[in-house]
Amino acid sequence: MFTFTCPVCSLPLLPEGGSLRCSRGHCYDIARGGWVNLLISKQSGSKRHGDDALMVRARSEFLGRGWYSPLLECIREMVIRRACGSVNILDAGCGEGWYLAGLLQGLADAGIDAHALGIDISRDAVRAAARRCPEAAFAVAGVNALPVADSSCGLILSLFAPVCLPEFSRALCPGGLLLRVHPLERHLYALKEAVYDRPIENPPERFEPEGFRLADSAEVRFDMPLDSNDDIRALFAMTPYYYKTSAADQAKLEDIERLTVQAEFGVCLYERKK
Repeated sequence: MFTFTCPVCSLPLLPEGGSLRCSRGHCYDIARGGWVNLLISKQSGSKRHGDDALMVRARSEFLGRGWYSPLLECIREMVIRRACGSVNILDAGCGEGWYLAGLLQGLADAGIDAHALGIDISRDAVRAAARRCPEAAFAVAGVNALPVADSSCGLILSLFAPVCLPEFSRALCPGGLLLRVHPLERHLYALKEAVYDRPIENPPERFEPEGFRLADSAEVRFDMPLDSNDDIRALFAMTPYYYKTSAADQAKLEDIERLTVQAEFGVCLYERKK
């Protein structure tokens, strides 16, 4: 059974009434929205626990309009090429659940049985994910202490999220897959040009995880002809730039009604060595 494990003793957590409980008696209440908080405060590493409600809402609105659909399609195709029969999926940094929901639909359409868990350090994100993707189970938790059993995952998703290789290696079964998405150098550069006097490109990605081999990769590039200020501002608000940008620079977006922005992603699928 693919289920969360107790963050205190690592034993399986099973439903009991309105809670999840392990055999040693550690108990975690299930929130009204169906998610559970498994984050021990010392695991978070910071006082600000992930994306706040504004960023989650902006991302939900923008992704919900389908602007990143080419990326989702690439993720689906890459996983379907390697998946067979059934697969246990952990979305490690699930955000509001848009990618996981889309992937599960694609796997179902391909006749692949998938069981999914999602974690994020942000309560706001987990709450939104549980609403969007009721077929998965969600918990507030961090990637540095994954609440899953050893070798229980066939696929871990790490989409624009922090990586903890020791934990990913522990949680993946031999031959299990790690799918990682990262922005390429010119990702959203036109948006940066609209805001900053001296926009800079993203640094090149160098990720060569020990104990894994690269099984598949792709670069996904497409233009987004944003034709409303709401979409432009939502895209900016869902990025880390929002909290690092002065009010004066943010104000530059207020009167822009049309902006074509190029999205550029690297998608890499790694196989854990047996």
